[in-house]
Amino acid sequence: MNIRHLTFRLLQVYVTVVRCGSVSAAARQLHLTQPTVSQQLKRLSEAVGSPLLEQHAQGLTLTATGQALYQASRDVLGRFDDLADQLSDLQHGRKGRFSIVLVNTAQYVLPRLLGPFSQAFPDVDVTVHIGNRRQVLARFDRHEDDLYVFSHPPALAHAVAARFMRNPLVAIAAVDHPLAQQPAISLEQLLTERLLLREPGSATRMLLDSWLQEQGVSMQKTLQMASNEAIRVGVAARMGVAVLSEHVLPKEHPELAVLPVEGLPIESHWQFIVRSDQRLPQSAQRFLHYVHEHLGHWIEPRFVCNELDSLLAAYPAFPLRN
Repeated sequence: MNIRHLTFRLLQVYVTVVRCGSVSAAARQLHLTQPTVSQQLKRLSEAVGSPLLEQHAQGLTLTATGQALYQASRDVLGRFDDLADQLSDLQHGRKGRFSIVLVNTAQYVLPRLLGPFSQAFPDVDVTVHIGNRRQVLARFDRHEDDLYVFSHPPALAHAVAARFMRNPLVAIAAVDHPLAQQPAISLEQLLTERLLLREPGSATRMLLDSWLQEQGVSMQKTLQMASNEAIRVGVAARMGVAVLSEHVLPKEHPELAVLPVEGLPIESHWQFIVRSDQRLPQSAQRFLHYVHEHLGHWIEPRFVCNELDSLLAAYPAFPLRN
């Protein structure tokens, strides 16, 4: 490998191709011609001395060498991004950028944290991605983001998790449903109703399935729906009952009732995940420190579960005032 032939531009082109998944998409994003991008990939492969990408019917895949170079490229480019941010901080105040991805249900929670942070640090650019659990796990595998939010964290190598907020799962029904009029409901009574469910593999579904298995019971009548909003509307329309995160419910929900089911709520927690094998931008570190310091100001006390100390021990503290 002849490192002298590597340039920032070659590394930028390579990272863009990997992220876009094709040479043509990367060329459009970089405002280059496709032959130019292909030629730069060829130069990079020659400099490294080994193939970096393989073309298959489903698209491009990375060789082992390509994966190693991709991670190193992100680290190198990211470190110089940090340097640029630090120099800019000295001249113009605090600036930075980071990317955060959350599973669908967390979209009801994270704005309460990102809103105050963005007001305190208006020059920090935050990119937010939202997806189902499978999509977020795929982004984690590809090192695409800096922070990940799960309610059921993955048991993966390089995943470091810290809880910050309770995420109780409660049973709900339409306010005029017969169960909503009862002072206490057994699990067996709940399971005689049709349960509206998320798809298998979603965190809420996994937690519910695991909890029912622990109780030694199973669901009889179910209807799978595509989103929490669809389930909420379906419950209000008397299509069935559901077990959802309490955070999915609006503050005022006169059309819905939380059912007093024996054994509920199911306890779970929102957790921040970082990769131990990937550098964390200073702006993302600043966000975690800010959340740790101010979480109790933004979230109802009964939901706060601030265990970020263990995660933040690896990162220096930042001044919390502009």
